[in-house]
Amino acid sequence: MAEAGLIDPRGPRFAAALTSVLLMAATLLALTGLSTARAAEWWATFTNADGIPTDVAFADGAGFGWFDTQQVDVAFVAGAWALPLLPLSSRVADPGFVALLVVALLFLWGVLSPRTAPWGVLYRAAVQPRLAPPAELEDPRPPRFAQGVGLVVATLGLALHVAGVPLALPIAAALAFVAAFLNAAFGLCLGCRLWLLLQRIGLVGRAA
Repeated sequence: MAEAGLIDPRGPRFAAALTSVLLMAATLLALTGLSTARAAEWWATFTNADGIPTDVAFADGAGFGWFDTQQVDVAFVAGAWALPLLPLSSRVADPGFVALLVVALLFLWGVLSPRTAPWGVLYRAAVQPRLAPPAELEDPRPPRFAQGVGLVVATLGLALHVAGVPLALPIAAALAFVAAFLNAAFGLCLGCRLWLLLQRIGLVGRAA
């Protein structure tokens, strides 16, 4: 009989595989979205045929506040990033932001309630019954801590993106993707290794 409290180590790897797919999509969307766009790509929309700047406003009525009633020097912003110039509504509607937000919410679910997290439920219901019993079980605390690390990385990227920091979103998504892929493909859980290191120096729970 399996020792109470321990888990099948293949479950977190299965979850990491699915998470890595989502994170790869989030990274690609972030790389092709607002986070990497230059202002020149967007400012051309607000000039006339002679290249003279016009009032800056979006088609949906959302604009840049003060810029809505001012003439803007295109040369001043031509080499700048677009993200800091865009309104909050545009930043949070960026597909890369939405994709990474979904992953962050899944990380949060995995931290707060690992037993009910979607990937774990799917593994236990559809995959585990078709496999032989695991050779050994593992402590659930390191994988849960790793979910927390992923949550911190994703949340930092989301917060910086909302604050108008270019490239923060794809960098955060890419870092989380690398960590998830290493776990899924090679069983190398970076967050778990960090937990064990912190355990050795007494900063997290002692081994049972």
